[in-house]
Amino acid sequence: MTITKLCLREGHMNQDTRKEHTEEDPCKGIIFRERYELAMERIAGIAANPEVRENFCDYMMQIGSFFLKIDRHRAFLEEKRENVGQDPAAADFIERVGYPRLTREEGAKWQEDIYAALHEDHYRSSYLCPDYAVRRLGAGLGGILSAFAADLLALIPWVYEGRLDLLTIYAELFVMIHGDLAMAKDEGAAEKTVRDSIYWFYRDYSEIFTRDAVMNLIDPGRDFLTRIVMESDLSDLSYLYSYGSPIGENELAMAAYLNRLSEEEVRRMAATYTEGYRIGFQVTGKDISIKSAVKIEYPIGMERMVRQAIRNFRKMGLAPVLVRESILSLQGRGKGKRGVFSCSLNRQFDYDHKNDLGYYLDAGLNQRRLEVMQDTFEKHKKLARGMGGPAVIDVFGQEDFEPVNSEANYHYSTRQQELNVSYAAQAGQISNRYIIGRERSFTMIAFPLPSIGDQFEEIFARTMEINTLDYHSYQRMQQKIIDLLDQGERVHVQGQGGNQTDITVELFPTADPSHMTRFENCVADVNIPVGEVFTSPVLEGTNGILHVSHVYLDGMEFKDLRLTFRDGMLVDYSCGNFESKEEGRQLIRENILYQHKSLPIGEFAIGTNTTAYRMAKDYGIGSKLPILIAEKTGPHFALGDTCYSHEEDNRVYNPDGKEIVAKENSISKRRKEDPIGAYFGCHTDITIPFEELGVIEVISADGRRRDIIRDGKFVVPGTEELNLPLSD
Repeated sequence: MTITKLCLREGHMNQDTRKEHTEEDPCKGIIFRERYELAMERIAGIAANPEVRENFCDYMMQIGSFFLKIDRHRAFLEEKRENVGQDPAAADFIERVGYPRLTREEGAKWQEDIYAALHEDHYRSSYLCPDYAVRRLGAGLGGILSAFAADLLALIPWVYEGRLDLLTIYAELFVMIHGDLAMAKDEGAAEKTVRDSIYWFYRDYSEIFTRDAVMNLIDPGRDFLTRIVMESDLSDLSYLYSYGSPIGENELAMAAYLNRLSEEEVRRMAATYTEGYRIGFQVTGKDISIKSAVKIEYPIGMERMVRQAIRNFRKMGLAPVLVRESILSLQGRGKGKRGVFSCSLNRQFDYDHKNDLGYYLDAGLNQRRLEVMQDTFEKHKKLARGMGGPAVIDVFGQEDFEPVNSEANYHYSTRQQELNVSYAAQAGQISNRYIIGRERSFTMIAFPLPSIGDQFEEIFARTMEINTLDYHSYQRMQQKIIDLLDQGERVHVQGQGGNQTDITVELFPTADPSHMTRFENCVADVNIPVGEVFTSPVLEGTNGILHVSHVYLDGMEFKDLRLTFRDGMLVDYSCGNFESKEEGRQLIRENILYQHKSLPIGEFAIGTNTTAYRMAKDYGIGSKLPILIAEKTGPHFALGDTCYSHEEDNRVYNPDGKEIVAKENSISKRRKEDPIGAYFGCHTDITIPFEELGVIEVISADGRRRDIIRDGKFVVPGTEELNLPLSD
């Protein structure tokens, strides 16, 4: 079962909040506009005549020119706002939305210019590329100055959001870095002063960044993105440029496609999504009426569906909270797509910069961020208590990507890996105290991107069919599988052909089998589409190898992934993405283990949505399916927390009335005495395709073995219908 976490992101605000941040520095009482104008005047001089060592001149001129482009566009937007003249439509738009409307031509021209360095034909010769930066600037400063350049891309959307405060402090930081380079006696001294300037910038301004991240998560009043969705003319695709995010063919083609759908089709898409959210509260016995907000996550281009979803949520009493994807190293830029996001213009850029936080990460920075987070939540605990959780629209079908490793990219030290793990655990605990886990829920649904290929519209229609399958028949067949599983003490899973999976899963004991069950009968509520039964395994006694030929996890394809478990804990791992075994292990550490030394098996599940599996085979898109759908197309194991993380004490029942008792393991059981050590803050599902599956068999106390699946087909009486899509 896919689970989703509430994530803190930086972002946007309404006009009143924007005024609070841009007019006056609360610490020094200096008007930001004056500071901004002074900094930009200095930057104009730097861009024209850097007066630094020769090897840094080009960098200073290019970054200075970038700031000047940003400033010219800011002035252009202000001029459009002020000169609406006799155009009542333009004036009305500004009144409702808060920013001027660009024409499609203006938006496309600006995007082509400002994001040019991200495109593959320019990236390798730009300072955004760590390799290039290190070659030009040296090993000492090339990496961190490339990371600084990457963070400056955040200025582009901030222009649209009116965040003069953030434009100002980054302009001042650039001026400071220029001074560091100009005044340093040698490159060693320059490296120290530049690193110090960047470190203290992020530590000092954690007050702004972390406070914004919390407020953006819980406050519907920060509605810049909501106004784009609700007030724009969605038939005119120029609205897409209002985000300030990179807009490519996926966003334009998706918006155009949704515009061609009937009103009934859009309503059905939105209703499937919002009803999944509502039913998620209902089936887990949670009271949605005590909630006042929902965090909506979606890909730019799907505004027509999101607009209808917002209307549906408002009828439930839930105000929308829309948060921009991470665009700063401090907030985890490059580590997957969450929030309101556009498809990456350059995934190698994302990969190269995913660890940029390491350039300035230490215990002091983490402590300051946690202090601000705690203080902000405490001051706004009523808003936090009202957050119901995320409603996520995911996408799949991006072009294949194989990352290229580089020594120029930052690699966390062992100590920094520990700091990341510790910070995630403590931040999760703070968030869970105010957005209480046992009271919140979520839902997730996925759709294909136009980049999936020429058959996009067919695949989209088939995906919608899968998302709206009748759950009653699945519920009935899944109950037959659960009834058999509940008769055993462990489950054995073995691959076939080239799949080397051979693992035994220990099942949770049940004191009263007539009223208790180990497995949840999961249909289509929090996880759309329908189709899985899952449990939290007993770690002790769970041993063996999990192997898949390929799996797509959070936008990254893993090849020949092999994981070895002893007593439920990961003890060895490898993949075939690189010739070097160590590079493969590093990829797993960063993208599956999330820098933990080891992780437990938090979930064992059997996916039953063979219709989704058939679709993947028909269109040859199995490797592109998101885990949300892929987990329903075969047995899967999740590394990390159980599906009941922070909700173990809630009583949960299956449709047959039996209570689900397998909600914890020996690690999460320690949650009372060690709340931080009991959780890992991650949950990653890995699915074995049906064609690679030899057997799933349940083993009873007397040693008797009974098949659930044999040679890739369901064999439990009453589940024959599941095999129909598996037939050629």
